[in-house]
Amino acid sequence: MIDKIIDVIIDALIDTAKILPFLFSVYLLIEYIEHRSADKLGAALQKMGTLGSVGGSILGAVPQCGFSVVASNLYTGRLITMGTLIAVYLSTSDEAIPLMLSNPSIADKLWLLIIIKVAVGITAGLLTDLVLRLMGRHQMEEPFRDLCEDCDCEHHGIFHSALHHTVHIIVFILIVNLILGFVMEFAGVETVKRLLMTNSVFQPLIAGLVGFIPNCAASVVLTQLYIGDVLSFGSLIAGLCTGAGLGLLVLFKTNRHIKENLTVMAVMYIAAISAGFITDLIV
Repeated sequence: MIDKIIDVIIDALIDTAKILPFLFSVYLLIEYIEHRSADKLGAALQKMGTLGSVGGSILGAVPQCGFSVVASNLYTGRLITMGTLIAVYLSTSDEAIPLMLSNPSIADKLWLLIIIKVAVGITAGLLTDLVLRLMGRHQMEEPFRDLCEDCDCEHHGIFHSALHHTVHIIVFILIVNLILGFVMEFAGVETVKRLLMTNSVFQPLIAGLVGFIPNCAASVVLTQLYIGDVLSFGSLIAGLCTGAGLGLLVLFKTNRHIKENLTVMAVMYIAAISAGFITDLIV
């Protein structure tokens, strides 16, 4: 028993250490983008009008962790439409991009992942705005200033921020690796696969719910499960489409129209699992 525990811990440490240098390099690049262009991206999104869903989906795919939060604040301020907000949420990949880049075995699927998520975001966003317009509810209230006042990133350089993100995420990855290792060792791979409905057409339903976990842990877990051949690629798509990071938390905190927030989640879930099912059928 002790030998098995030690083996799991050692394997988790080794697997985590392998991606540490590359993960830091990726976050250094992401922080550079974040500090240099976040405000410009937000301003560009406001000016796109009816094309907001297209622009939101494309900009949401840019690997920066704070853009879903920016979009939440812009929507609460009625500076962007619900469709644009949903497009950003669906295309945001949170920690999946750095993790996939850090694992050469699945890096070749990264562009396909991004393309699918952007396409899903554009489609769902445009349809949402179209339906609201037909219902006579597609109107913008008087906008007010950006609500994002809690970010303290501007007080630190990109090296410090990249190191902070790397340490934060590497701890998550280590914890996930340990948990998955112990579960696989003591419950058995087949048991885990049954619980997550591996090889079942219904697996995207579960992955889509996991994606709603409002922090980077969801995308870390989903990506690691995909690497371990527990999740299908379609299920990974479903989970990452609903994984808007902290964006949904900020939305519920800043937007007092609860029905709107629940509508956003419902549209995201339907779009995500639909994309998952279709992907598994085609890819």
